[in-house]
Amino acid sequence: MRKQTFMDGADPAPPHKRAECPEVAFEDFVAHRSAALFRGAYVLTGSREAAEDLVQETLERACRRWRKVAAAESPEAYVRRIMVNLTNDRWRRFRRSKRLDLMGETFPADEYARLDSRDQLIRALLQLPMGMRTVVVLRYFHDMPDAEIAADLGISATTVRSQLARGLDKLRAQLPSPVRQQTEEVAP
Repeated sequence: MRKQTFMDGADPAPPHKRAECPEVAFEDFVAHRSAALFRGAYVLTGSREAAEDLVQETLERACRRWRKVAAAESPEAYVRRIMVNLTNDRWRRFRRSKRLDLMGETFPADEYARLDSRDQLIRALLQLPMGMRTVVVLRYFHDMPDAEIAADLGISATTVRSQLARGLDKLRAQLPSPVRQQTEEVAP
């Protein structure tokens, strides 16, 4: 008879013993936070496949260091930081290997205007410098306050606000008017 695991729906450790069982805590974390991590990864990378790879690698690294991650004040912030660092590393490697010319690329148009607007927004986000893009993504896609973004990225809250303002200005300049109206409704 096969032993029931957490993934089968059974909870092998009661809540008061979860600290003693880091594997269960990791599985619980993945079950509850992987969708949010994927959304952030998608916005950072602009591609579903690259986002899936990024989340996979992020969770792999988090799993290898799970005791340290679980002991952190905010495991989710720790894992987000791993994801941002991996994205920065990938971006640096990519920029060294070849120049990215997104404006010259053609992307297949979606038949739905909302999806087309989202595609335009993703392409515009990819035009932002990595640090600025990271701040915008954490603020508007993860609904994080300035102080938390600053703590996660190791920068001041003033720098976060500055990067956010500049990033939104650049996005507004790049986006056509229907998409610009949607982002202005979201932005403060």
